Amino acid sequence: MPFPRSSGILLHPTSFPSRFGIGDLGLEAYKFIDFLRESYQQYWQVLPLGPTGYGNSPYASYSAMAGNPMLINPEQLQEQGLLAEEDFANLPVFEDSKVDYEQVKPIKIALLKKACENFQVKAKPLQQTEFAGFCDSKAYWLDDYALFMALKDAHEDTSWHTWESELVKREPEAMDRVRRQLTSEIFYYKFVQFEFFRQWSELKSYANMSGISIVGDIPIYVAQDSADVWAHPEIFCLDEETREPALMAGVPPDYFSETGQLWGNPVYDWEELQKQDFKWWLGRFEAMLDYIDVIRIDHFRGFEAYWAVKKGEETAMNGTWMKAPGDELFDAIKQQLGQLPVLAEDLGVITPEVEALRDKYEFPGMKVLQFAFGSDPGNPFLPFNYTRNAVVYTGTHDNDTTVGWFNQASDWEKQNLLLYLGCISPEGVHWDVIRLALSSIANQAIIPLQDILGLGTEARMNFPSVAEGNWDWRYQPSALTEELGDRLKNLTKLCGRAPQGK
Repeated sequence: MPFPRSSGILLHPTSFPSRFGIGDLGLEAYKFIDFLRESYQQYWQVLPLGPTGYGNSPYASYSAMAGNPMLINPEQLQEQGLLAEEDFANLPVFEDSKVDYEQVKPIKIALLKKACENFQVKAKPLQQTEFAGFCDSKAYWLDDYALFMALKDAHEDTSWHTWESELVKREPEAMDRVRRQLTSEIFYYKFVQFEFFRQWSELKSYANMSGISIVGDIPIYVAQDSADVWAHPEIFCLDEETREPALMAGVPPDYFSETGQLWGNPVYDWEELQKQDFKWWLGRFEAMLDYIDVIRIDHFRGFEAYWAVKKGEETAMNGTWMKAPGDELFDAIKQQLGQLPVLAEDLGVITPEVEALRDKYEFPGMKVLQFAFGSDPGNPFLPFNYTRNAVVYTGTHDNDTTVGWFNQASDWEKQNLLLYLGCISPEGVHWDVIRLALSSIANQAIIPLQDILGLGTEARMNFPSVAEGNWDWRYQPSALTEELGDRLKNLTKLCGRAPQGK
């Protein structure tokens, strides 16, 4: 559906400052929302919020519906009486510009387990009632997820397809046995989800009351080693014997990689999903709308046709395009959930059929200014080629920052940008490109915080197809100055993107 003219900032919560080594849902998150409100922004876009596995990628989560425990703020647990100040006494001095996940995770988990133990003995009747209600309302995904994570711990974090055959196949007798054996571990994982969603719900309410809508990110695929694939193997293309992906997801060679991107996720068995009336997908969208306001669908083109690579291939070059029932899926979603507030990530190899699917449901597509200056005037990313029902970005989480991109761009690309702008202003190239985005006719403009801060490649969030060393950037507590907010506010107002009445 088309959105009113507005703008916002892209920032994942792990990037907040925090005394615990990783951004979380504490005070700095609230300060960020204040910055958004005071600079006349109306959207906060986040990456997927699920619990991350190897590589710490938000796009490779152990669950399509659970929240990331690393985002829980321990100080809020202290306010509830579930932790004490002495529990923080031996915290190390964390690096404040990056997340050291290997250092952070064991410390954060120890605090969460201590809080869970205290909850079991100290929780007031109202807290117990709220916890029971949460577990009941989320049981359709929470029960499988909590058991899955407890079993992963019991199996030293190995992938589920390597577990005992009876657990891989989820035989009822074996499932009943492990539920009894792992009662306390299952409770812990349910408690952590309860606390994540409690903290997130309070933060979202604060954002909404401040006039800020949250744009959440829904990856089209889920990780092979996830509760979703373990609990619903019939809706994925898996090898009958090994339960590994028989067909893997990815994209053919493109801007980001000469050999394509081989993600390794299993693709969906769309025929089986249709037989089930898309029940799993409906549940997934419904779960997302419980805690965000607008859904950005990552790799939207995969709902029209998807790139499938056979098991054993080491790159994504030798894949095949296969059709997906996007019309039937979105019709089913619209019938059950109504008109969806969706943004479509339609980058990559886009065909007229993909555009037709996007436009049929009036989903805004994406425009990325870093892609605009490498070809001719027909380039769809040049602002004069936009339609109003679109969202423009200076760059995304997969791009370099604008400063980093410009510094490494070809001379020809730089010259094209300079010709388009007329000159580089004293404010720097990042503000010139931000101005291009905000002044375009696209209804929405989303700017990564790194670009507003004018940072270089050192602040890049992700290098596609690189497994490690991503997702770790954090900003300094002093970064969001009043001067910066005023500059963004004035430009936002000048470009007609300020909230009504401002």
